[in-house]
Amino acid sequence: MNYVWAIKMNLVFMAVCIVAVVFMLRFLFALVREARHGSHWRWEVYFAKFIPPKKRGELIFMNPAVHKYKFSNKAGKRAMLLVASGLLLVPYLRGQESPSEAAPATAKEVQELRDLIRQLEAKVDRLENAQQKNAATDAAVAPAPSPTAVAASQAPPVEAQAALSSSTSPTPQNQKKPKAEPFAFGDFSWLNGNARTKDVPLDTKFFTPEIRADVDYIYDFNHPKDDTIGGSSEVFRAQEVQLTQLGVGGDFHYDNVRARVMTQFGMYSSTTPRNDASPARGQWNLDTAYRYISEAYGGYHFNVLHGINVDAGIFMSYVGLFSYYNFDNWAYQPSYVSSNTPWFFNGVRVQIFPTEHLKIEPWFVNGWQSYGRFNNRPGVGAQILWRPNSKFEVLGNQYALGEDALNIPGRVRYHTDDSIEYKYYDHPETWISKAAFSLTGDLGCEHGGGVSCYTNSAKGPKQDFLGFMIYNRLWFDKDRYGFTVGGGKINNPGRYLVLLPPINGATAASGTPYFTENPGDPYKAWDASATFDYMPSQYITFRWEYDHRAANVPYFSGRGGITPPGGNTGAPGSAVSGWTPDLVKDENRLDLAILVKF
Repeated sequence: MNYVWAIKMNLVFMAVCIVAVVFMLRFLFALVREARHGSHWRWEVYFAKFIPPKKRGELIFMNPAVHKYKFSNKAGKRAMLLVASGLLLVPYLRGQESPSEAAPATAKEVQELRDLIRQLEAKVDRLENAQQKNAATDAAVAPAPSPTAVAASQAPPVEAQAALSSSTSPTPQNQKKPKAEPFAFGDFSWLNGNARTKDVPLDTKFFTPEIRADVDYIYDFNHPKDDTIGGSSEVFRAQEVQLTQLGVGGDFHYDNVRARVMTQFGMYSSTTPRNDASPARGQWNLDTAYRYISEAYGGYHFNVLHGINVDAGIFMSYVGLFSYYNFDNWAYQPSYVSSNTPWFFNGVRVQIFPTEHLKIEPWFVNGWQSYGRFNNRPGVGAQILWRPNSKFEVLGNQYALGEDALNIPGRVRYHTDDSIEYKYYDHPETWISKAAFSLTGDLGCEHGGGVSCYTNSAKGPKQDFLGFMIYNRLWFDKDRYGFTVGGGKINNPGRYLVLLPPINGATAASGTPYFTENPGDPYKAWDASATFDYMPSQYITFRWEYDHRAANVPYFSGRGGITPPGGNTGAPGSAVSGWTPDLVKDENRLDLAILVKF
């Protein structure tokens, strides 16, 4: 009975040993797999958090790959020792059995145990051979230690640690650093003429939407009885709530192809085309075709220098610094230097960014703020914009060679418009958040066709333009409030850049005998304004502004208005028997506006 029990216990113990050996084999396989895939691990060393003390001369591993393979070999040897220990454990445990319980093993059992040992030895040999082959392959692929690393291993511990830290995050030598985006190095939302919005809702990779609304109420102290205001490209009706502009559109951009479209509904769709005389030449009613579009162009972006854009269509000119969109400006009514110069061009432009601080933009356009040509020659020009840092800007716009007097070929126009803007205070943590000023100077003339540049001569009277404007703005309470004061002055004999008052429906093409624009006609004017803004969000501005404007000749709408009794009579701008417009030399206004931009 004892003999049978001993045989049973022998078999149970043998099964336990076999299970232990299988477990050791599984453990060995796990270690080998860990060693083979360990080369893909990323080692990170944080010396700033823990630096154990080291003796001078102690080995510091400068090549993580070599250290890793040594670790793998040690792991394999450790696994084989564990297996061997498990095999040796069997006879040792058998020797602990009591002599009374021991029984001789049969020949069959001995043979089975020998076969099992041979199988285990064969598996261990195969695993060792496979491990040696993998280690040799990885060592051949691994880069040799650099001279810097070898030298660092002989350096003091601090220098060695610094070398190891730099070697764990190398920069590829052949990888090109991407060039900086133009003007992305600073925040330019403070600039006069730039929108202050920084976040665009619903922006996507393909389309950046834009929505603008400009609604105003103008209180004119002259109280014109026809509620008509003349002499401005921003303000048109008095004592009424009017939608000056509603724009819907945005920018399309995909695969370097770009396009932009912005509509203009409201007063701008009537007043802006009215100030362009070019549609009177030829057919197809250009003022009707473009009436509801403020911007519309398409083009391509070339990845050259810091970027080159080639666009064709209607685009903003920014002659006169102020933006066409009042939301972007420090004041609602800009001075004459801005209000009387082009808001847009129709043609081709090339924006070249040699550096992230500089833009050079040549133009080829139909004419001076015109949908078409006035005669047989287009105009050319260029803009140069330089921003050396986030608080200073230099902007220059140049125009030349255009024949821009309707049906007077040979009269050529030249104009230069130059501005600087400087942010001289910037402390958002204080009640006065920041402060900046802008200064703009313009100079131009026309020659030929019966006029002369700068001086009266045998060729004709002087026909030139000289003007400036200056503004200073303060921001308060983290840019929640803004206050701007400014103004300017112009001298424009010949009146070729004076906005024609809409007397009896007069347009730039029709003219009017009540306010002539002939060579030698004098015109001098100046203005001043004070503007207060409340900006509870980056998307809206509540604006209050007081304007005073004056001229040396009767020009602004008086109490009697500039519309004949019963409405416009006869051809636009024509004389009406027994009636004269009420023109005065100055005006005072209070402008209230709500401006929105998304």
